[in-house]
Amino acid sequence: MRENGEMGTGNSLAHFEGRLTARDCKRNIDLHFRVPQGCGQLEIDFAYDPYQVSDFHNLVTLTLFDPTGFRGAGHRAGARQQVVISSALATPGYFAGALPAGEWFVTLDTHLIMPGEPLTYRLTVRAVEGDAGQPSRPTVPAVDVRPRGPGWYRGDLHTHTHHSDADGFSVDALVATARAVGLDFVFLTDHNTTSGLPALDALSSPDLLTCGGIELTTFWGHALSLGERSWVDWRVKPCTRAMAHLAAEAYARGRLFVIAHPASDGDPGCTGCTWRFGDMMPDNARVVEVWNGPWDGDSNNEAALSLWYDWLNQGYRMVATAGTDYHGEPFTPEDGISGPPTGTLPGAWATVGFSVVYAEALTEAALLTAIGAGHCYLSAGPALSLEADDGHGGHWMVGDALPESVEGPVTFTLSWKACPSDAVVRLVANGRPFDQRPAAGEGSLRLQMAPNDADWLVVEVRDARGQMLAITNPIFLSPPAQDYTAAC
Repeated sequence: MRENGEMGTGNSLAHFEGRLTARDCKRNIDLHFRVPQGCGQLEIDFAYDPYQVSDFHNLVTLTLFDPTGFRGAGHRAGARQQVVISSALATPGYFAGALPAGEWFVTLDTHLIMPGEPLTYRLTVRAVEGDAGQPSRPTVPAVDVRPRGPGWYRGDLHTHTHHSDADGFSVDALVATARAVGLDFVFLTDHNTTSGLPALDALSSPDLLTCGGIELTTFWGHALSLGERSWVDWRVKPCTRAMAHLAAEAYARGRLFVIAHPASDGDPGCTGCTWRFGDMMPDNARVVEVWNGPWDGDSNNEAALSLWYDWLNQGYRMVATAGTDYHGEPFTPEDGISGPPTGTLPGAWATVGFSVVYAEALTEAALLTAIGAGHCYLSAGPALSLEADDGHGGHWMVGDALPESVEGPVTFTLSWKACPSDAVVRLVANGRPFDQRPAAGEGSLRLQMAPNDADWLVVEVRDARGQMLAITNPIFLSPPAQDYTAAC
């Protein structure tokens, strides 16, 4: 690899050129430059070649830092990226505001460099003098809206906009789509940036709660940190800062750490998408996304489900979630897609799962608490309810664990609604199906189980092809053996 930084004249601050090979893949390369006093606008022009190698694309993204810290990131594909930042505006993914004088640096994040022809890049930094105007920032409406109280709320935990790699899909469009689909809440989890959250927060309303987050898009696996409003340094490295540390730090901040699409296709088709952290299977992670996008899509959700079942059988009290991983296609508000929370989506998106959460209030904090407790089920339309009762005042819902004092059988009550005519409901104990019956429309079932019958019980609803339509989190028939959320 060769790097050359030289100061320019006039409005040119620096120019860098370099050459990278497959040995430079999965690195963070810092290019430093100085911004003078009085700079009103900063412009970065980055390009590399080749973009396509065989059937795959090289992927090098940018992260920008000013003298005080993170200033934005452009996690998006393309052989050329242009960034503009001033006090009044910024390219999506980056933050507008004053441009402090001093040493800045841009990091080249080499997510994928294919073997073969070396990749050559050039990066030029230019400055425009003078005040470029006052920032125009979204403002959260100063309205005291009393949140809705206890109840079941349906929403999306995993979405993207043009602040990362959803090209042309704005925050406004995301919120409009969430309303069209009939969601109660939506989390924005752009790749390695939180620059879209101010605009998202400004669009929160009584009918749709908007929530913060970030997708930590590392070289060896992706994770959601739900509830985040600030950038999280995702750059984990062997023998230094591990993914388990990111999870522990997220818990310490009151966030929810979610392993995302762990069985997804990985390099080179989807760089870093497969969960490769062998020391974190699952270690201190307590939540895993088992349903990403359409059930039969390239996230390999059936394999993620099997992994979750295996973790449960190992004694980990894991919570399962769903997220669309939505990037603005293939459905939009213009498609006329709408419907009640128990309605199914048409066409190719009929098996896209959402998380249906029982929370004490429709607030971000209450949702995070409820999801962390497993008080949710995942659904592409059908409504599910799974409860347990000991007949002596003890009552439990999905996510709960029976106390040690319960020794004899308890009664499980299962009910379902809005199931297609060909659907089946399946009871699964310790990962093994033990009862299956038709689930057309709606129905209910009662059965008794004791702690020595199984460690945990979930309910699935599948269509005639075997595609998942809904699944609960477990009810555990015994208390947890230990607390796995302690910092590593």
